[in-house]
Amino acid sequence: MGQPTPATDDGWWRSAVIYQVYVRSFADGDGDGTGDLAGVHARLPYLAELGVDALWFNPWYRSPMKDGGYDVADYRAVDPAFGTLAEAEKLIAEARELGIRTLVDIVPNHVSDQHPWFRAALAGGPERELFHFRPGRGEHGELPPNDWQSEFGGPAWTRLPDGDWYLHLFAPEQPDLNWAHPAVRQEHEDILRFWFERGVAGVRIDSAALLVKHPELPDVTEGRDPHPYVDRDELHDVYRAWRAVADEYGAVFVGEVWLPDAERFARYLRPDELHTAFNFSFMSCPWDAARLRRSIDDTLAEHAPVGAPATWVLCNHDVTRTVTRYGRADTGFDFATKAFGTPTDLALGTRRARAAALLSLALPGVVYIYQGEELGLPEADIPLDRIEDPMHARSGGTDPGRDGCRVPLPWAAGEPHAGFGGEPWLPQPDGWAAYAADRQAEDPGSMLRLYREAVRLRPVFGDGPPTWLPAPDGVLAFARADALCVVNLSDTPVDLPAHSALLLAGGPLDTAGRLPRDTAVWLRA
Repeated sequence: MGQPTPATDDGWWRSAVIYQVYVRSFADGDGDGTGDLAGVHARLPYLAELGVDALWFNPWYRSPMKDGGYDVADYRAVDPAFGTLAEAEKLIAEARELGIRTLVDIVPNHVSDQHPWFRAALAGGPERELFHFRPGRGEHGELPPNDWQSEFGGPAWTRLPDGDWYLHLFAPEQPDLNWAHPAVRQEHEDILRFWFERGVAGVRIDSAALLVKHPELPDVTEGRDPHPYVDRDELHDVYRAWRAVADEYGAVFVGEVWLPDAERFARYLRPDELHTAFNFSFMSCPWDAARLRRSIDDTLAEHAPVGAPATWVLCNHDVTRTVTRYGRADTGFDFATKAFGTPTDLALGTRRARAAALLSLALPGVVYIYQGEELGLPEADIPLDRIEDPMHARSGGTDPGRDGCRVPLPWAAGEPHAGFGGEPWLPQPDGWAAYAADRQAEDPGSMLRLYREAVRLRPVFGDGPPTWLPAPDGVLAFARADALCVVNLSDTPVDLPAHSALLLAGGPLDTAGRLPRDTAVWLRA
């Protein structure tokens, strides 16, 4: 350790397929019901056969797990529930030998209330300056310092016995750091170096646009510009400093940046800042050809001025699974409440999810696959007494939370708990074994086999942008290199464009050789 990896950025990240690992639910290696690094290590051959270029790990750090590990108590230690630092180092190295790089999650906006800094701050130490402590408003300081609301519901402030309040844009157990303090900036640059020196190839930045706050912490008033804590200009200095660190190691960043303004979004992707950022527009689109095409065009246009590759993702650890989302007749989705208008048709959702997989993998840029999407897993209903996500409690029970997409994976149909390991920390639904990876590996028509073949064939599309082809209403058709992608989102089967070979189909063609509704194909021109 201690010697930087040579800065040899070969541009792999511009067209990578990256697999998201939510460790707690991936595979349980020691039989205690919680996924761990040993479980991931045992499944490296599976991931290599899937053909992915890199793994993005949700936080594996020491944590009280009040928010699934996004409440970090020690950024330089692996939580004992997952394993040890030595196991992480071994996993990073052995994955790399298989051609699979590793990205880790950094949570810079906040820490756990069990972090040494915050515990010292509560004891009255100088660490208090590393957070946002303020007196309350009202005659006796009984009101929060401002009107900011937590992302999880309720006020973004908690009062302490001494009368002061502290800021937390998420759960009360996640106090926000003060990014105006140089010690906070230096600590995070040191954390980056710590992981880069252990072979990590990149970092995903959680809540990347929220770090910097207006020094006076004013109320969020209607139309306030700039916003007191979202997308503040000072934040770009932070990421320029981070980029200088990453460039020493040839490492890359992907930011979780939720911004409606395309120009503001693109600023994070300038050559001296982040390499990539997540594309939430595409993920949140309903199953509608016109809106998906507009999202694709807008995304590519946003990235073009700064030369950054687009990213495409259908689902992640915070979002209702694709099969369930696309199985709604209206497919309307509200990220704030996860509310849907109609019951789910899993057969419909599965057809659409297969088509969406081929669509996303045919587009230029980076594709992220959330664990279990390659198995076609639906959202699971979690019994109320088993929900752990703080979003459920903080919303007063109106938000079902995110646990439904975090249920432990099914690996072996004939084994207890579908081969996950011990009794899972979240209950697996009845019939979960039907989605098991071992069963799907033997079925040529399974979702897993479709993903494996699509990842293998993806290079046929080359590196260039898509050229849209004439197509009936409700149909997306484009060419890249000498390959075509056609997706039928209309109500009727459609004829295929002229082609020399059928490369891959999300489902069978009809008896007349036409593309059925909710189906996609890849063709050789």
